[in-house]
Amino acid sequence: MGARIGLGLAALGRPGYINLGHDEDLPAGRAVEDLRQRTHELLELAWRSGVRYFDAARSYGLAEEFLGEWLTPERRAQVTVGSKWGYTYVADWRHDAETHEVKDHTLATFERQWPETLQALGGAPDFYLVHSLTTDSPALDDEKLLNRLRELADTGVRVGLSTSGPQQAAALRKALELDGPFTAVQSTWNVLETSAGAALAEAHDAGWFVVVKEAVANGRLTAKAGETPFNVFARQHDIAPDSLAIGTAVAQPWADIVLSGATTAVQLESNLAFRADGPLSEFVQQPEEYWTERSALPWI
Repeated sequence: MGARIGLGLAALGRPGYINLGHDEDLPAGRAVEDLRQRTHELLELAWRSGVRYFDAARSYGLAEEFLGEWLTPERRAQVTVGSKWGYTYVADWRHDAETHEVKDHTLATFERQWPETLQALGGAPDFYLVHSLTTDSPALDDEKLLNRLRELADTGVRVGLSTSGPQQAAALRKALELDGPFTAVQSTWNVLETSAGAALAEAHDAGWFVVVKEAVANGRLTAKAGETPFNVFARQHDIAPDSLAIGTAVAQPWADIVLSGATTAVQLESNLAFRADGPLSEFVQQPEEYWTERSALPWI
């Protein structure tokens, strides 16, 4: 069941994140060593369950380091590793920091973060993405940066971008129009936010590798959200809401990998027990509504 699922480390590599109940899911105190142990435990469980795609980023605290420590040569030969650059983690391991990450899509940031990624992972990732590229990002018009990314792609690393915000489809289509270097994308798509679906299908048809992130909407499509209409629907169909949300994403024909953002073994096992149950179009929100609600989620 794990072949189409990847494990994303956004909520495991740092003490604070926007997922509902994040503070309840992590060990008390959220010390570095405790999160290191938890991350290794989840990686091991995912591995034993057949998961072979693992996702990190420079801004996910120590996620790349935790992943690199767990990757033995034997495992590395059998898994696919993706990471992202363009945000810098600045919270100093505080869950209550005023600012957790700073965005900068310049060539200088890439040149600084690429060696950091290599060191943390113990080698090159298979995929390296511009983190949360939006329509107003300078990256898509920066020829020096694009040429440098083309050089990276020539070494065998798949270069791509992740997207966020209500204009995900526009940002992706702008990247699709370029003559390289991008051949991979990671986008938010879930039962509530489906607006990037057509553009993701276009990317898949163009030979891009497509990864779905935030399939459970940062916890809003899990039991932690309470008695929502979606959760009531899931209960009526005798399935955990997160399993249904993950299954709906997996059912999209253009999705190569759907990320689980689990922080506990119970969550990961439930994510892996995914099942689809129709298009669920009655739960779709307008993109602006969805992203406004997401932006209001607190770091906890």
